[in-house]
Amino acid sequence: MKLTDDIRHHVFARGLNARIHAAAELRRRYRLMSFCHSHALAIARHGLVAMLPPQIELIHGPGCPECVLPASRIDRMIDLARTHDVTLCVSDAMLRVPGARHANLLEARMAGADIQVPGTIGDALALACAQPHREIVYVAAGFETAAPATAEALIDARALGCANFNVLSDHVLTPAAMRHLVADDGIGERVQINGFIAPSHVSEVIGVTPYRSISGDFVKPVVIAGPQAIDVLQAVLMLVGQINECRADTENQYTRAVTEAGDTNAQRLMEEVFEVRESFVWRGLGAVPRSALALRSAFAQWDAERRYPLMWGESATDSAAADAPALAAHGHASAICTPFTPLGARLAGNVDIRVNGCVGREHFGARAS
Repeated sequence: MKLTDDIRHHVFARGLNARIHAAAELRRRYRLMSFCHSHALAIARHGLVAMLPPQIELIHGPGCPECVLPASRIDRMIDLARTHDVTLCVSDAMLRVPGARHANLLEARMAGADIQVPGTIGDALALACAQPHREIVYVAAGFETAAPATAEALIDARALGCANFNVLSDHVLTPAAMRHLVADDGIGERVQINGFIAPSHVSEVIGVTPYRSISGDFVKPVVIAGPQAIDVLQAVLMLVGQINECRADTENQYTRAVTEAGDTNAQRLMEEVFEVRESFVWRGLGAVPRSALALRSAFAQWDAERRYPLMWGESATDSAAADAPALAAHGHASAICTPFTPLGARLAGNVDIRVNGCVGREHFGARAS
């Protein structure tokens, strides 16, 4: 597939759809989980669910990187902004993610907390350098795609001697969540995943290799897909073929950007700055082993978790109790999920994704906004 032409060609899309309909066996169910926000947008914008045969079900999970954070962690961010003399820098997507004790960061900002939305982590570092007497705390949320930029900013902060710049590392890891979804019997029985559409941008960083243990250990086919609608259709066709043949391989549809080894320069940055946490609580999933990044001791001076005396860690039981009010507030049947009303993760249920005014109803296995 070429980079610019074929990925937007409607004739090619109709051909792929016809091949999917021909390949999908009536006696089978194909429950395919995607992880990438770009895939969710492509599916909703282009009405892919309506195009596919009914025996193919697309499940979105576990959610956007901001919304997978447990409600208790959102609450502690707000506590930090309210009770310490700091400027808390967050992404725009983080502002409306619900907490449990507090509504969200946006309401905390309207109530007077110093919460800002810089364009990038580099902008937050520049703010810290420009205001050396003001403590700046940047909430670094995101999957593996965003982690190299955080690592680079911390290396720059060390070189500049910017001691008032702090990072709260909330980077989470995709393959670990995938493993957890198929390894945890309770979640696995509810979601019943037959295959994974692996994310595009994350895979550009980590490559193909990390997914091979998922397809090998758990007999689940994995296809890395590009962000366009035709990429998703082609990945669905590849997964249908694997399931029909009773294969469980890791395949790379997004060969125009993803290599076997990934971006080794980005990986070296991450390795220098981060270490893998033994466990991290995800909203809706509980404690997921080795699924998030913490700062190494060499960067303790810039680590907000070490610097500010809040209990950032939580047990899965505590997190489930804290998340319950936030999840219950969204009802039990269905809701509209938009950038203005992110829902937080849900283990099951129907959620409407609203994208640029269009609503596409999808079934969510473990899904946030």
